Amino acid sequence: MLEGGQKRSQINTYLRFSGIAFQMIAVISVFSYFGVWLDEKFPNSYSLNTVIFSLLGVIFAMYLVIKKVISLNKDKK
Repeated sequence: MLEGGQKRSQINTYLRFSGIAFQMIAVISVFSYFGVWLDEKFPNSYSLNTVIFSLLGVIFAMYLVIKKVISLNKDKK
């Protein structure tokens, strides 16, 4: 059975990781929306801006996740 402090720490860790998921969704959505906006403003045949900015959003979101996980691991030590 988990002690009160250990259980609370585990719940806080779950909350942090669920927050990271929502942060990823927000970052990718903003980047994608900007790409769609650019494609509407400057049309092209392949929606290239949407593709590029969606991929940049995924890369930036992954960078933020890795940075946060490293930070959480440092806090545990």
